[in-house]
Amino acid sequence: MKKVGLLALALFVAVFSFAQDAADKINQANEALQAQDYAKAFGLYDDAMKNLGDVQVDASINYNIGYAAYKAEEMDAALDYFDKAIEVEANVSKSYEYKALIYSDKDQHDKAVENFEKAIETAEEADPSLEYKAAIAAYRGGMLDKAVELFGKAVDGGYNAETAQYYKAVALNKLGKDDEYKAALEAGAEKFPTDDKITSSLAKIYVSEANSLYKKGAAVLTAANEQVNAGTIKTTDDAYKTELSKAQDIFREAIVVLEKAKKLDASNANIQTLMDACNAVL
Repeated sequence: MKKVGLLALALFVAVFSFAQDAADKINQANEALQAQDYAKAFGLYDDAMKNLGDVQVDASINYNIGYAAYKAEEMDAALDYFDKAIEVEANVSKSYEYKALIYSDKDQHDKAVENFEKAIETAEEADPSLEYKAAIAAYRGGMLDKAVELFGKAVDGGYNAETAQYYKAVALNKLGKDDEYKAALEAGAEKFPTDDKITSSLAKIYVSEANSLYKKGAAVLTAANEQVNAGTIKTTDDAYKTELSKAQDIFREAIVVLEKAKKLDASNANIQTLMDACNAVL
């Protein structure tokens, strides 16, 4: 009986020792976290949580451990602790955000977008930075329709709005939605007239449109001249003059478009080249 009593006492002492050790480690981890020594903090937290014994801790500590793990680049452990934090409703939105960042680093962009959207849903206040980050993840993951939606929300929320507007347009371009791409750039140029990426991209669209008009006018003029060369009509004939006037109207239309392009990007050499070509006929 005496031996049994001694064994029970030894077991009690061991449990108490483990519990005291866990409490000490948590205190040390808190200090390390405050000192931004994240690797030390995570190691102490993790050891303590595995040997808590009877020590009672606030469940919200899981978020702190997840954060320390994230900063210490212990990403799998961070995901585990952030999941525990979410389960006990501790810093839910931030936990989802950090999970999303981890999945982004892992190039698991679908999971990143999913967690960013959960962070948005659970945030106490609107945070357009989350929509921007989610949009970037969607764009990188080839989820272009989702990227367009989220970049648009970031623009509306005023977070990195110029860049968001540009990439919204780029995503539309990748989707082959030419009219919407142009409209997005035009909206961007109106809101952010000093953004070179937006204005130069829109200028290129206008140059392309002007070039198509120039080719159309040139085709009309060429066809009329071929009739002259064939002896079908003369340059003094009304029929020729009508075709010449039609071509000139098209060239003038092209010049109007080129003027818009020039205001956006005067450095584009193609603008003046096409203007000279159009004016040569006029």
